[in-house]
Amino acid sequence: MYLSFFGLLEKPFAITPDPRYLYLSARHAEALAHLLYGINEAGGFVQLTGEVGTGKTTIIRSLLAQTPKNAEIALILNPRMTASEFLLTICEELGIGVPDAATDSRKDLVDILNHYLLRAHADGRRIVLVVDEAQNLAPDVLEQVRLLTNLETNTQKLLQIILIGQPELRDLLARNELRQLAQRVTGRYHLHPLSAAETAAYVRHRLRVAGATSDIFSSMALAELFHLSGGVPRVINVVADRALLGAYTQDRHRVTNGLVRHAAAEVFGRRFAPRWLPWLGAAAAAAVLAATVWGMWPLTNWRLDRQPTALVAASAVKEAAPHHDVVNSRAPPATPAAAVAVAPPPPPSAASLQTLLTQHNDATGPDDAFLRLFGLWSAHYVAGNVDPCTQAAQQGLECLVQRGSFGQLRVYNRPVILLLNDDAGTKHQVVLAGLDDEHARIDLAGQTHEVGIGELSRYWFGDFVMLWRPGTQTVKPLSVGMRGDEVRWLRESLQRLQGVTAGQSVSDVFDTELSHLVMDFQRQHRLAVDGIAGIQTQIVLASAVAAPDSPLLSATATHGS
Repeated sequence: MYLSFFGLLEKPFAITPDPRYLYLSARHAEALAHLLYGINEAGGFVQLTGEVGTGKTTIIRSLLAQTPKNAEIALILNPRMTASEFLLTICEELGIGVPDAATDSRKDLVDILNHYLLRAHADGRRIVLVVDEAQNLAPDVLEQVRLLTNLETNTQKLLQIILIGQPELRDLLARNELRQLAQRVTGRYHLHPLSAAETAAYVRHRLRVAGATSDIFSSMALAELFHLSGGVPRVINVVADRALLGAYTQDRHRVTNGLVRHAAAEVFGRRFAPRWLPWLGAAAAAAVLAATVWGMWPLTNWRLDRQPTALVAASAVKEAAPHHDVVNSRAPPATPAAAVAVAPPPPPSAASLQTLLTQHNDATGPDDAFLRLFGLWSAHYVAGNVDPCTQAAQQGLECLVQRGSFGQLRVYNRPVILLLNDDAGTKHQVVLAGLDDEHARIDLAGQTHEVGIGELSRYWFGDFVMLWRPGTQTVKPLSVGMRGDEVRWLRESLQRLQGVTAGQSVSDVFDTELSHLVMDFQRQHRLAVDGIAGIQTQIVLASAVAAPDSPLLSATATHGS
């Protein structure tokens, strides 16, 4: 969805283990080196552990991509099986034919596997068994794994085994009954989460692989991403992907720390306060304490000697007061203006969008939204009769159902119905009637309410329905070589925007000249510049040449900026 917006060729933060995106931090590089050593050198087990999402499976994929030509790898991804099933799976992974009579016999399976390993050794081939999620191995299966290491010649082990799992694997192998297996582990390595610097490098690396030519995440956003993810690559991917989507829906080409927090809130299902908020609270508390202490010091001193001070002050006033002020002194003393002035009532705070949606829940259904959207076009809508898009077509309007961003809505410059999801998961359809740089105007129950775009983006994930009026009856993409009334309207509209008065005869042929006009228009309005007047180009063009009474999101929209 957001790829072209950020100039990306593919999604940079997919959670599938693609070796092209492997970022080799110092520890990841060392872990991969351990595994490669396990393949190239004979003997025992190699153990790799790490927390969930730290990149173990991705390292496996990278290992497979770097496998030496003389090595065969049997990869078991789900080891929850019996010992016989485990042996049979190894044979299947190596392409060893197993007679039906031997599938349930451990001895027959081991004999078949041993014969294959001896033949591979004679041919100079190495056989490696890689077991992922090895913490799920049952104790009897682990014992069978240990016995497989007994398959050897006088000088070399025939099977190299690599166990990869979560930290629980270390606890499993530490059991007393598995000490014989633990003693055969020749290499142990544990993957830790990325550091803050590695997290930033990791994000930039994946963006570069995906085709980014600039830093999309700000430095503060990268720091926030590390703080919220703990440096776990999988969590980084999920939050970063959602942050890119959030930036796209808000028409921002740079991801900020606020967008990362919102993304994390949606991923984890809870709100995250800015990291500086606790420090701000502590600083405020310290300031209040300091102010209290500072204020109590003169107050305490005043109480210690207030009687002498009061007498001296009264005497001084009596001596200095003129005689004609004595009568006036009977009036109550004037109160300072600051004390008598009544503070103006605070301005009424705008209701939150959640509050508005709750208050007008009965008026946020599809029929209510379409009734208002049709009304903006002076069109008639009948609820529960024919589907809205068919009703629109019957009145010369086209219906566009799409997923996009606020930037795209600004380009289209037409009122739309937004599909919102509130905090309780309830869906609402509201009409977006106006849009500027910071605020949006939505129509609820016939009343217009202004909400911030940032707040609105928390409830809107890009789905919208728009009505627009095409210049001709038939709507289809127009390209070089085509002709007809649609091409004539296209040429007339583009010439009109350039201030060219249409002559009596306007060509209805889509030629190279018209293609260049289309590309200039597309370039100015941030559309895909291909010289083809597709539906999006025609929608934007129809808005640009719209009549004064045509409903627009912004009457002063400048798409080319």
